[in-house]
Amino acid sequence: MMNATIRNLRQHASCAFAAMLLALAGCATVPPPPSSTAEQPFEQAVAQATDSLVQQTQKQPSLLARMSAKRGVVLDPMIDAGSAQQTAATQLLQDRVSQRMVAKHESIEFLPFQRDNLGRARYLLTGTMTRLSVTEARSPLRIDLALTDLASGIVVAQSSAVARDEGLDHTPLRYYQDTPVPTKDLVIESYIRTTATPAGQRADAYYLERIAVAPVIKDATTYYNAERYQDALAQYNAAGGTSAGDAQLRVLNGIYLSSAKLGRTAEAEQAFGKIVAYGIAQQQLGVKFLFNPGGTAFWADAKVSGPYAMWLREIARASADAKVCMDIVGHTSRTGSVAFNDTLSMQRARYIRQRLVGESTALGERTTTSGKGFRENLIGSGTDDAVDALDRRVEFKIVGCG
Repeated sequence: MMNATIRNLRQHASCAFAAMLLALAGCATVPPPPSSTAEQPFEQAVAQATDSLVQQTQKQPSLLARMSAKRGVVLDPMIDAGSAQQTAATQLLQDRVSQRMVAKHESIEFLPFQRDNLGRARYLLTGTMTRLSVTEARSPLRIDLALTDLASGIVVAQSSAVARDEGLDHTPLRYYQDTPVPTKDLVIESYIRTTATPAGQRADAYYLERIAVAPVIKDATTYYNAERYQDALAQYNAAGGTSAGDAQLRVLNGIYLSSAKLGRTAEAEQAFGKIVAYGIAQQQLGVKFLFNPGGTAFWADAKVSGPYAMWLREIARASADAKVCMDIVGHTSRTGSVAFNDTLSMQRARYIRQRLVGESTALGERTTTSGKGFRENLIGSGTDDAVDALDRRVEFKIVGCG
């Protein structure tokens, strides 16, 4: 009888110890409370999502709470999931989330998003803002937040809430206003998937495997937004010199933009060529060409449209050299009738094709055109300004020849 009791005690102790090890590895998570799908004011939605996130991390054995009085958190800048941009609204979101976490939960300590702190912090915080419909003006926004245990790669907490879009400013930050090509690439898509990953599951590996270079990209973008272009270029080049950063659109765009701002024309053209090569390799390249309203002529301001001739030259050269066939797809913002925008988007696609064939006659037989109007908007605001510039893009989609 005594031996059986001892065996039971040993088994109980072994199970308890195993549970503690799982918790230390970040695996002992609890299911998150149900996320509200009801629309709320922005501040209320942020508060709900933030509190839910932290509460999930606090439901751990009391021993762990004593072992770790402070839990370090680093924040990889939050983004708009549809456009992959950082905007005034996403910046407000991350400020509100971090402020509430610190003010309401004493165990949370935010550390600067720096490479060294990736080894010191316990959690990585990510967040996205997703418009539920791009066909309705000011449609609600879903807020997604996730905390990932940096040691184990497990998402230990994930929460969501739906906010009304009232009084929010969706203007992209300067870097994203200037960038010629949308930055949604494999890393950004992996970031978005990680932020929507349920608690207890592994974060998306593609994102985590490249997290070490993310602080360098963040610093470079901060410098660019502050018009410190020399510092920005140095950081973008540093990121591009790593295997994790050399094929990220944020880096390629950053090198191009910083070089252009510094008047380094040859370097800028070379950098744009790498952007085009990346797009061809991925079989799709979207470029923001700004046209005069309702027409096919490029925007008259040379500060905006001045580089377009070089862009078209590089697209034509790379496409001809690669011997690819392309469908040139025009898009418009949500202003005016469906029929008008369908026609306008096709006219703009044909104009771009005409310019490309002028650079390389071989593309005459390898290119087709189509117009999508505003049916594939990414923003959908219909404001015809910096907010919805991505909606007025031209895409180059690689298609089969023949």
